[in-house]
Amino acid sequence: MKLLFDCRYVRTDRHDGISRYSAELVTALAKLHPVTMLISDGRQLRLLPDLPWEMIPAPTSPGEPFVARHVNRLKPDVVISPMQTMGSLGRKYGLILTIHDLIYYENRTPPAQFAWPIRLLWRAYHLSFTPQRMLLRGADQVAVISNTTAKLLTKHKLTTKPMPLVPNAPDPNFIAAARTTPPSEHSLVYMGSFMPYKNVETLAKAMQHLPGWTLHLCSRIRPEQLAALGALAPSGAIVAHQGVSDEEYRELLAGATALATASRNEGFGLPLVEAMAAGTPVVCSDIPIFREVAEDAALFADPDSPRAFAEAALTLTDADTFRQHSLRGTERAAAYSWDHSAKRLLAAAQDVAATRAAARK
Repeated sequence: MKLLFDCRYVRTDRHDGISRYSAELVTALAKLHPVTMLISDGRQLRLLPDLPWEMIPAPTSPGEPFVARHVNRLKPDVVISPMQTMGSLGRKYGLILTIHDLIYYENRTPPAQFAWPIRLLWRAYHLSFTPQRMLLRGADQVAVISNTTAKLLTKHKLTTKPMPLVPNAPDPNFIAAARTTPPSEHSLVYMGSFMPYKNVETLAKAMQHLPGWTLHLCSRIRPEQLAALGALAPSGAIVAHQGVSDEEYRELLAGATALATASRNEGFGLPLVEAMAAGTPVVCSDIPIFREVAEDAALFADPDSPRAFAEAALTLTDADTFRQHSLRGTERAAAYSWDHSAKRLLAAAQDVAATRAAARK
């Protein structure tokens, strides 16, 4: 089976969510089966494993619906894309698309890094489920990163294709032993963007009920957004790091009382798994995806209640409660690994290849 993996969503500087998902998954997949990467910019190779690769147009190219014309020349048996937007018109190969979430149907503000023409297309795309349904119809299988997403696809009748579960996983460098005692200086760590649905305002307001605590914001934030959050919290309670390395992030987690997120909608919640793997307890929104990912390892709170978040965090100042949630977190995080996800994905690819071969007979 000739297998190609679409790595065109890998960034050229440092990983975001989709970029990391692509790089980690193709690395793990290559341990199990020969795989060739598809890239659109040579600089992407800096963040990718040393594997065979082919250059094709960028996924944001106007010709993306017809990208199969380029891929057909490579004569693959199966192509795997970590996104659902890879064009499929005229393809002569098996195709597995991946869908992470349906967040932007409820929260239509597009990511700020996109140019305005793409932002306009983004908004238009999410006005109805029809474009999504048509894209997914072009795949042989539709991989999902959570059962929660799979249920939403079924609810909205977006696909009838098989939906293999291929979840995120923590970087092995995050894995540590469970922590035994809470820190003497209490803090919360937030890792994520500041899109409206992330609801970081609830965390900022929670600091009013956590005197002496610190809220660490790990990602880059615009000055006006930081000022707005700062106005909701006690003076000096928020520390904005404006971006951290993986090493700095792990250090913050190792010294924190908890990782916190009040997000209203997620496709997975990788920061939860990273924190649990590091032995750091989690305080998070009581939403279905976080219940699926963390199970009983996390402390759940109403995303509309800053006081509830604060009360949950305060329970972690008790040594027994802290130790218990740290241990549960490390045990739960162990259920996620890139090797395990790669095995599931390879099985799906083999199934697609076998089904297509049988249909040709």
